[in-house]
Amino acid sequence: MAIDNLPDLRSARRLVIKVGSALLVEQGNARAEWLATLAAEIAELRRNSEVIVVSSGAIALGAAKLGFCKGGRGSLADAQAAASVGQVELARLWSNALDSHSITAAQMLVTLGDLEDRRRYLNASATLARLLDAGAVPVVNENDSVATEEIRFGDNDRLAARVAQAAGADAVVLLSDVDGLYDRDPREDGATLVERVEGVTPEIIAMATSASTSGLGSGGMLAKLQAARIAERAGIALAIVNGTHPSPVSRAFDSKSGTLFVPQSNASARKAWLGGRLAPSGVVTVDEGCMTALENGASVLAAGVTGVEGEFARGDLVAIHGPKGERLGQGLVEYTSAECSAILGLREEQQAEKLGYAPRAAVIHRDHMVHA
Repeated sequence: MAIDNLPDLRSARRLVIKVGSALLVEQGNARAEWLATLAAEIAELRRNSEVIVVSSGAIALGAAKLGFCKGGRGSLADAQAAASVGQVELARLWSNALDSHSITAAQMLVTLGDLEDRRRYLNASATLARLLDAGAVPVVNENDSVATEEIRFGDNDRLAARVAQAAGADAVVLLSDVDGLYDRDPREDGATLVERVEGVTPEIIAMATSASTSGLGSGGMLAKLQAARIAERAGIALAIVNGTHPSPVSRAFDSKSGTLFVPQSNASARKAWLGGRLAPSGVVTVDEGCMTALENGASVLAAGVTGVEGEFARGDLVAIHGPKGERLGQGLVEYTSAECSAILGLREEQQAEKLGYAPRAAVIHRDHMVHA
């Protein structure tokens, strides 16, 4: 099914709805009436679609219950403790809201590693599929009680896009506190809502900065664009709509108010997973010749590698940078960082002497690589 405008999302076979902290929690208390309208919308959507919810709010709810200042974000320990308490509250809220429509809610907590590691990613995918087959609505959140700054998504926008990949969803709806993506800061005179985006280009990224927030949580507009890039590479539509109103999904679909990012790729499941991974172990820098070859579908060869950063093992994910530091893509490396350093710039006939064994076909094979 082609998704060309917001109303088309009603017919998505499988839909992910992301709810931010500021929409669900106000001054430490749940916005129960608003949640009730969203639960009713989910019940209506399930007539034609399977629905997954990615919900923030655990830290805010837990902090209020524990009496923590700064919304539970004063320290990592506070955030982890608040999340531990808040997850219980969050699960209860969703369970009660959906139960009023005879829908079973299922809590699913994930970490960055669960979706970065291929085997754990497939396990998460299987769990989501089984829950949906059983008629439940999975309510997914990052497991902030154990996540650290170094190993976390950091926002549920990108998590929603990754969950959509794992679930084989057709579309993602990010409920925000703005109407969508504007061509500049929406507080500026003349700012215009961008209703449709065909590809998250550098020009689109330039419309948002890390300082342009859309809510009280950790995700701003830049995070939403990063989520859109993950989704579009996997052939998944993504919409940013204003979630502050009652029945926000229906309102956005009926008024066609929001920004729709249309799918740009039908990549294989493995390449979509690679493109969505967020935590490379290192960087391989290549020269101009290699960069041109990559644009024409070639692999990364040692002869074109000019630098190596970080420590990584064979099979780890590494980023690929051009000669000016521009990000060209990422892929699974065939050598350790030490081996890459030993053979950088060498042609195939020179590599065996350095390595002590016959070299592999490439440093990063094109079949295990995605472009930025």
